Amino acid sequence: MPELKIIGGGLGGCEAAWQAAERGIKVKLYEMKPVCYSDAHTNSDLCELVCSNSLKGAGLDNACGLLKEEMRRMNSVVIACADQTKVPAGGALAVDRDKFAKMVTEKIKNHENIEVINALVEDINPEEYTIIATGPLTHGKLCDAIMSLTGSEHLSFYDAAAPVIETESINFDKVYKSARYGKGTADYINCPMDKEEYLAFYNELINAEKAPVHGDVDKPNVFEGCMPVEIMASRGVDTLRFGPLKPKGLPDPKTGREPYAVIQLRQDNTEGTMFNMVGFQTNLKFGEQKRVFSMIPGLENANFLRYGVMHRNTYINSPLCLKPTFEMIQYPKVYFAGQITGVEGYVESAASGLMAGMNAAKAILGEEGVVLPTSTVTGALANYITVGAVKGRFQPMNANFGIIEHHVGRIKNKKERYLAIAEEALLSLGEALKNAECRVQNAE
Repeated sequence: MPELKIIGGGLGGCEAAWQAAERGIKVKLYEMKPVCYSDAHTNSDLCELVCSNSLKGAGLDNACGLLKEEMRRMNSVVIACADQTKVPAGGALAVDRDKFAKMVTEKIKNHENIEVINALVEDINPEEYTIIATGPLTHGKLCDAIMSLTGSEHLSFYDAAAPVIETESINFDKVYKSARYGKGTADYINCPMDKEEYLAFYNELINAEKAPVHGDVDKPNVFEGCMPVEIMASRGVDTLRFGPLKPKGLPDPKTGREPYAVIQLRQDNTEGTMFNMVGFQTNLKFGEQKRVFSMIPGLENANFLRYGVMHRNTYINSPLCLKPTFEMIQYPKVYFAGQITGVEGYVESAASGLMAGMNAAKAILGEEGVVLPTSTVTGALANYITVGAVKGRFQPMNANFGIIEHHVGRIKNKKERYLAIAEEALLSLGEALKNAECRVQNAE
């Protein structure tokens, strides 16, 4: 039986390896760390989280929460490990980065059907069963090989990560713990600003010196879902107050009133010794980050354990290259997974790896591939990036209810409507998986 080669040990690659290995396929998983690191990675483990420790909403009224539940029902190793390493984050699923990466690494390395090879891969043989899950920071020659394989120019955008602060360095006399509208427990640290403080901070932020962006694009196409805070601020003086600094639902217990603006900090590890700045992805120079962000009440003496960074992301033109099974149209033995396909987000990357790994395994076993219905968020996302997006205007896509096909009637309450769509999606998923299993049994 042919082996499956997987290039890339991020969330997409690890999930793909797990799904294939669980189906009896021998997998060789190639990961370039620690031989070589990208600009954004520092941990030698697989599944390193860079941009945030949050895997977004946990509830079924959140599209990413629904995606996670669909993945749980499909034996996702990434979500299983996330559930076991979670940290308090209100209505979101956030994890201890190091423990999460270590747990996934151990599970992958201990699987009898998976061999992890730490080496750079610089070419692709389209006659071998291969899943390319090299992520948005694909290395040099391999990036060239991928672009040659796809036969079209790659697209690019720029992504940014937020700073992480040592908890002990926060001035708790000036901040308060609360979750927006009291949802969940009081997991977020909130730094309130009055109007004078906000305007002073805003002025310094928009005039702060930015770090040079590495790449060949003079005017970066910044993905809206990970917008650097200084670029967002440049759109208008009140933009931040209606975005990541929104004070709605966060009254200050000292005054009983909502502040003019609020910066939220979210727990970054199990021990609670680190917090990251929510919505503060940035490309400011490190010294400028220290100077400007120290103007935030409570962060005057903040110790920044990690400064924000901005890096170049690449993705292929999936509507022209891929089928909804994540296999290439031109080379059916080659599959893609992760952010390089144009899905945006950690969970979305893992979901694409789940489907690519499942379908590559089925192809090797001589079985029919699985395309989930667009009434599921997993199927809708796969459909969008392959056949549903407008050709010529393809951009990365997160999980969202707008791409899900449903038959839910008119429900005024948004949460109730989303829950109804989620219920329909999970029923649809169950039927699809049952039918796929029936096809396998009949083939046998």
